[in-house]
Amino acid sequence: MKTWAELNEIQPLVGRIMTNSFQKERVSHAYLVQGSRGTGKKTIAKLIAMTLFCHDKNGIEPCQACHMCKRINSGNHPDVHWIEPEGKSIKNEQIEALQTEFGYTGLESTRKVYIISQAEALTVNAANRILKFLEEPEIETTALLLTDNGQGIIPTIRSRCQILDLKPLDDEAFRHRLINLDSMTISENNARFISALTNNIDEAMVYHSEEKIYQIRDLVSQFIYILLSHYDERYLFVHQKWLVQLKDRKAQEQGLDLLLLAFKDIINDQIGREKNMFLFQPNDGLLKRAGEQFSQKRLLRILQALLSAKQKLHQNVHPTLVMEQLVLQF
Repeated sequence: MKTWAELNEIQPLVGRIMTNSFQKERVSHAYLVQGSRGTGKKTIAKLIAMTLFCHDKNGIEPCQACHMCKRINSGNHPDVHWIEPEGKSIKNEQIEALQTEFGYTGLESTRKVYIISQAEALTVNAANRILKFLEEPEIETTALLLTDNGQGIIPTIRSRCQILDLKPLDDEAFRHRLINLDSMTISENNARFISALTNNIDEAMVYHSEEKIYQIRDLVSQFIYILLSHYDERYLFVHQKWLVQLKDRKAQEQGLDLLLLAFKDIINDQIGREKNMFLFQPNDGLLKRAGEQFSQKRLLRILQALLSAKQKLHQNVHPTLVMEQLVLQF
């Protein structure tokens, strides 16, 4: 999501608002960019800043290549100021320092931009300072307040900002963002798989970089193979493989989540809904075998057993007991 054209595809309402604002040269002095984690708040903030500072725009599209754009993208532009929480909050002293900085003439232009990340973390005193800042804006000052929780922003601040409300990404848009990340390479198959687990870009990147989730996916495939080919060895597999590799509760919960995903894939393959499959590929031989051997009645019973097992884990039932009871129902 590097351009307004891309943003218009992913966040059409926000894209239309900002495109019109730049085209008519009616940029607000303050924006509240609100949306759940992973919807691209920081990316949009950078895009707004680059559009304001870039001297080589194509229409309203920043060039992405000039000195201004590169410095904004890297967080090193002297007239674009980022404020992040120190610890759990954004403190009064941070906003005071920002106000002092804004008392100086811009180093490279007369325009200044400040971006407050996690604006809901503003302390009461810091929020009051920002409010005063918003009530007496400089002519060429643009404020961008980013928040996961718009209701955590005090009403007096909200009323002085134009609201940019980001919607959760749909599956296709989310997978497109994953595949086109600059910081890492994620295959289309893995992007589809991860999109079934999270709609958050940051979490998706952690999943991919740590690689544990892919190891659990392989373990789930092995488990289903055992159920299909060596059914009597399922208890042995649970003790020698499953519980050995999935030692902590988080990994155990993820294992059950992926088992749920796998058996949903088997059902979707049986009824011809290949687009709704995430763990298996449509031509996977193991998937075809499972579809032939598991009746839909048995699959529904397994899904119910998996949901019950997840609930027991949440109730702190011992994982060994949970898995032993689970495989009895397979």
